[in-house]
Amino acid sequence: MIERCHCLLNAASSCGNLSFNLEEPLKLSVETEIKINIESPEEFIRRVLSHGASRLSGRNLEENILFDFPDDSLKLSRCVLRVRFVAGRGVLTYKGAPQPDAVFKSREELETGVESPETAVEILGRLGMRQGFIYQKYRQEFALDGVHVAVDETPIGDYAELEGTEDEILNLAGKLGVAESRFIRKSYHALYLDYCNEREIMPQSMIFRTDPDIS
Repeated sequence: MIERCHCLLNAASSCGNLSFNLEEPLKLSVETEIKINIESPEEFIRRVLSHGASRLSGRNLEENILFDFPDDSLKLSRCVLRVRFVAGRGVLTYKGAPQPDAVFKSREELETGVESPETAVEILGRLGMRQGFIYQKYRQEFALDGVHVAVDETPIGDYAELEGTEDEILNLAGKLGVAESRFIRKSYHALYLDYCNEREIMPQSMIFRTDPDIS
């Protein structure tokens, strides 16, 4: 599957009438993370900062668009291709299928910044890919004890993501008083579908109807 995505990137770079300027080289890694549901972003941030966290970003609105081939081969193989809009820039991300694990969510990740996310969306469409799920969140980012901490306000509730090695995540969770039983492996798409099923509403896009105005 990743080879098919590489072919798309190569084809995109050869489009004479469309520019696909990568700001940075492709970075391949294995992403290991968990989510936790939080009641108050402000309180969680205060707790993180009290342990000496460094702030990596302010509060930014992110809009994410998932893409797939017409045969839904990415979805069927549990892979993801995403374009993210944030703070006037973009990020193109491929994620492989999650590895079997009862606690953590680990998967291959290939990611690069893009100069124009709008152009990236147009290119993927011209290459035959289709837009799928769209979701938004307000995110603030921190670093603590080797772990990337993201605090997310979403239309379906507030979450924190901890990304690092398994040991780093466990150690930080313990320091923050987060029990392993609270770890969530699901994606925001899966959480949104659960939210809709529980309320018997038709899934659409996970976007804000009004600004939660939390800073």
